[in-house]
Amino acid sequence: MSDTLSGTTHPDDNHDRPWWGLPCTVTPCFGARLVQEGNRLHYLTDRAGIRGRFSDADANHLDQAFPLLMKQLELMLTSSELNPHRQNTVTLYVKGLTCHADTLGSCGYVYLAVYPTPEMKN
Repeated sequence: MSDTLSGTTHPDDNHDRPWWGLPCTVTPCFGARLVQEGNRLHYLTDRAGIRGRFSDADANHLDQAFPLLMKQLELMLTSSELNPHRQNTVTLYVKGLTCHADTLGSCGYVYLAVYPTPEMKN
């Protein structure tokens, strides 16, 4: 299994393809359905996509942050903060990105949506 996002960090609206991640109204947004095997997660490129256009910097941050997000989500499965039998959205922040993840009680999948963290205006 590879934790890199080969072929998915390039901008693409993907409106003609299914959306695999959690519902997300923010663009750009990377969404994926990860396969859960015990406390391990597997990323499948054909169950992921991007809506909108990530800036080069944000796409680079996504590529760098994805392995960290995967590891953190696996730890959350181990601690039962993420539970395959119960719907509960968790939120992670890393490298200027926001990640929402949830099993949706699916007993085998973790759905996620990752997007640039909006800047707070004073």
